[in-house]
Amino acid sequence: MTDILFSLLLPAAFGATLGTLIGLLPGIGPAATMALLLPITFTWPPESALIVLCAIYFGAQYGSSTSAILLNLPGECSSVVTAEQGHRMALSGRGGVALVIAAAASLLAGLATALLIAWLTPSLAKASLVLGPLHISLLIALAALAVVGITPGGPLRNASMLMLGALIGLVGADFGGGMPRMTLGIPELREGIGMVPLIVGLYGLGEVLANWSQRQGNSTLAPMGRFRPHLGEWQQSAAPAARGAATGAVVGMLPGGTTLLAAMGSQAIERRLNRQCDDWNQGHVAGVAGPEAANNASAQTGLIPLIGLGIPPNPAMAILLGALLLHGIPPGMALFERHADLFMHLIWGIVSANLMLFVLNVPLVGLWLRILKIPMQVLMPLIVMISLIGVYAHQRSLFDVWLLIGFGALGLMLKKGGFSLAPVVFGAVLAPLFEDHFRRFLMLM
Repeated sequence: MTDILFSLLLPAAFGATLGTLIGLLPGIGPAATMALLLPITFTWPPESALIVLCAIYFGAQYGSSTSAILLNLPGECSSVVTAEQGHRMALSGRGGVALVIAAAASLLAGLATALLIAWLTPSLAKASLVLGPLHISLLIALAALAVVGITPGGPLRNASMLMLGALIGLVGADFGGGMPRMTLGIPELREGIGMVPLIVGLYGLGEVLANWSQRQGNSTLAPMGRFRPHLGEWQQSAAPAARGAATGAVVGMLPGGTTLLAAMGSQAIERRLNRQCDDWNQGHVAGVAGPEAANNASAQTGLIPLIGLGIPPNPAMAILLGALLLHGIPPGMALFERHADLFMHLIWGIVSANLMLFVLNVPLVGLWLRILKIPMQVLMPLIVMISLIGVYAHQRSLFDVWLLIGFGALGLMLKKGGFSLAPVVFGAVLAPLFEDHFRRFLMLM
């Protein structure tokens, strides 16, 4: 019982609480938070580290819905979709109903997706045994093309961001001969550019600066009203939640398939099915249940290609890949052969985190509303300070702090220019993988 408490329940509770807080507040985001915690998790048991990081990512999807529904201020980009119908429901006095429906739809999607991960991932890992270096290189190239085609922003812009990320990822010593490349004579770059300053800079510092510059005035808190949905509202939300979970599960496994894309796909389906409904313009539960189920399912099914093939479909999963490698756990079939207990522990951790997130985001909504009242002028400098300290503590390197500041400025400029940041991270992750496997193929010829 003690082992379950310390290796399963406490990590799930810690990650769920931190993820909810991160999702609630516009700023640092789950990927940057996971990157900051990555060095700390090295001292933890691997199962606890993975559960905490996963719970943070899933919790951000839950927490963001609260600020999106009551304040029309999404903490995560995917909740922009939920805010459309959820905030309308809140303005009509049904904010509490929208919060309960959103949490219930997310819970349904989370539990169903956990079963899908447990069933599909081992099969995918087993199939990967027949893949050689050339096949894996082609899969990585296909993933890169998918990122360019799927990510919002246009193929040309996404391709340019992917190439920028590839250049960042290839900085450092050559894998084959160990010769430095693109280091500009800087000794610290011989080891390459780390994922922590890159992701915290782009998604943390850059996001904070962008939100700070765009924020105008204070949002008005909408009334919550009743918390108990009527039977008819449960019935209206059941099918949209199931459709959203299915949509999100598929999108989440695609490279570049973000939670925002999953939520937008679900919203498009529900809008088409409810276009004759008069309640759509006043706030409809289908427009909350579908997108919330979709973004949570999408966040979780990213684990399938990550664990099965070692290919992360989004930046948060790239951090989880780093956590696996940090603990000496290779993805693919080797994980199931050497660490089968770890995989099942992770599945139960996902289930526990989803149950805890439901409890955190409905009965404790009053606590989160008090946090939302903290002025952004206080929160933003605090987030910047945490980012600076976290990146420095990673390797006790002042050079990493300068990298963080540089990537933060780059992230701000890219967001101002309308560029998507995800292809940059994908390029930095996929380029070294592609080079390594393609080099092995050439050596075998």
